[in-house]
Amino acid sequence: MGIIAAQTVAVASAAPPPAVISLVPTADAPTFRTVVDVRRYAVDHPDARPAGANKWSCRPTPRHPRPVFLLHGTDSSAYADFSQISPLLAGQGFCVFAINYGGAAGATTFGTQDIRAGAPAVREFVDRVRASTAAAAVDVVGYSQGATVARYVVDKLRAAPVVAHWVGLAPPSHGSTFYGLGLLTRIPGVSGLVSPKPVNESMLQQVAGSDFLRDLNSPTETVRGVRYLTVRTAVDEVIQPSSSGILHGPDARDVLVQDRCPVDLTGHFRMPYDAVAQNLLLEELGGTPVAGACRPVALGTGIADVILNARR
Repeated sequence: MGIIAAQTVAVASAAPPPAVISLVPTADAPTFRTVVDVRRYAVDHPDARPAGANKWSCRPTPRHPRPVFLLHGTDSSAYADFSQISPLLAGQGFCVFAINYGGAAGATTFGTQDIRAGAPAVREFVDRVRASTAAAAVDVVGYSQGATVARYVVDKLRAAPVVAHWVGLAPPSHGSTFYGLGLLTRIPGVSGLVSPKPVNESMLQQVAGSDFLRDLNSPTETVRGVRYLTVRTAVDEVIQPSSSGILHGPDARDVLVQDRCPVDLTGHFRMPYDAVAQNLLLEELGGTPVAGACRPVALGTGIADVILNARR
């Protein structure tokens, strides 16, 4: 499956620490018409790659000189979250790369383990792609937790000199209270009432006030030389309040989907599949926006699909 890293999470216990697995997906996968079908397929096929990604023969062009890295969200994968964005970018001439980071040994979804343990594999992959493509710098696009992982790589793992643009789709930059439920997960025995799956380490790191986020946002939230774009939705059902996604810094910009399209009430779970968000991404990276992106999206679209997948 192209596993490139197996890190460990240090714990104060006599038991061996759990392995943290990252892999570069290489398997071709079918094209589905609905997001729910994409995500169902992804759970059973962890090596599925989004169309257009991880083509090692791709070479940057003068028009698109930087490879684009796609980093998925919590309990997910590159295929699950970027099955539209990846071919969209590749079709416009970008070199696109994606990695499944931060998984538990034997699991089929990723982004569940300690972010500090999973991030070095992402940093290593950036170096590998730069060496293969001879690109001086890359752009990174992260959805939800993926945006936070990208910031950690840029800042704490010192990738800022080789990253030109950071784009965060619904990022938990300052964490979320998850309507107060996130704080309850810290109480032993309560997490099972909050989520159908055990609450994982990376989710706790994204709760507002976590030690991880305090460290990540200190001493500054951005790094000089990198351009930051946050794409948010005012009706985010996960990042609460929505304004907690805003980054503060001289080269940081923030855009609400509803500022571009008031009738688009897309939420957190649908963000990487939203046409307006995709156009904002294309504009930031020098691509060509797609006409007709502003379309009505009903409030709550996609939430039922996520709940059904979570209980599989």
